[in-house]
Amino acid sequence: MWLLAAWVLLSAVGAGSAQLTFSGPDVVERTDCNRTVTLPCYVNNLKENNIKVMFVTWKKQGKIIFSFDGAKQAFLRDETVPSANLTSQEDLPKGIASLTLISAEAGVGNYSCEVTESNREGETRVELRHSSGPWFLLVESAIIIVLLLLVIIFCSAQFSFIALKYEIEPQKKTGIIVGGVIFIVAAVVGTVLFAQDGYAAQNQAGLGLIVVPAMIAVPLQYFMFGIVFDSLPPTAFVLIFFQILGYIIAVVGFALCVSACPPLHGSVVIAGLAIMASANFISMAYVFITGSRMKDHPRPGKAVEEPLNDAKGVMLE
Repeated sequence: MWLLAAWVLLSAVGAGSAQLTFSGPDVVERTDCNRTVTLPCYVNNLKENNIKVMFVTWKKQGKIIFSFDGAKQAFLRDETVPSANLTSQEDLPKGIASLTLISAEAGVGNYSCEVTESNREGETRVELRHSSGPWFLLVESAIIIVLLLLVIIFCSAQFSFIALKYEIEPQKKTGIIVGGVIFIVAAVVGTVLFAQDGYAAQNQAGLGLIVVPAMIAVPLQYFMFGIVFDSLPPTAFVLIFFQILGYIIAVVGFALCVSACPPLHGSVVIAGLAIMASANFISMAYVFITGSRMKDHPRPGKAVEEPLNDAKGVMLE
């Protein structure tokens, strides 16, 4: 009886020693920014640490998608995952049997890693999930949208003030309104697309609609200055220059960000839009102050023209 119990105990110990154990996360999350995905598989209790006596098999939903035969140094890949490979073949004898593949080939689901070392074997499972998140950091996205909104608000407030105080030619007024509407529509559509989660063509197009049409604000500012002043003062040219500079910086930032996930130069876009918003704010304040100093004169230049016109009328009488 004692001999039978000892035999059972030894068999159990022997069976336990033949079982490989694993460590590592049970869940891996993939985002739109991931170009590759690594499925972890770490063996804890290898004994021989010899790649020639090891065999690795990766399965997805029970179907073999990858295998490696250490004795033959041979790989076998399913046609759906041609990029699949061991993270490091050199580290396999150390117990690292993780699988790396292109993100586009890594479908969400349950994967299993089976490792054999001589007559010892084991299996672990890992679930791959897709995590949808914003392209930019939420703070960066919010700042970009707010700066664009400020540019629109400052331009609109400036035009409203000018329209109330000065006489504007119908054609010029229509042109400014049409340009402003195009700018606002592009900004709204761009914001909706840009604010979507993920990194896709729609997010890139959204950022483009936020940045590129901002150029409209420059000629709008030029025309509004032209309504207020007969000839543009140096201050107006400086403010327009800073708007152009901010736009160029924002476009460069857009070009740098559009092909990167996560974006590496979001601060450049923010800096460009911040310069544009600041220039628009100063322009608005400049027009408000200049216009407030004039009570009955439609334009600064007409302060001289009106007395001359009155004198001509007296002479004609």
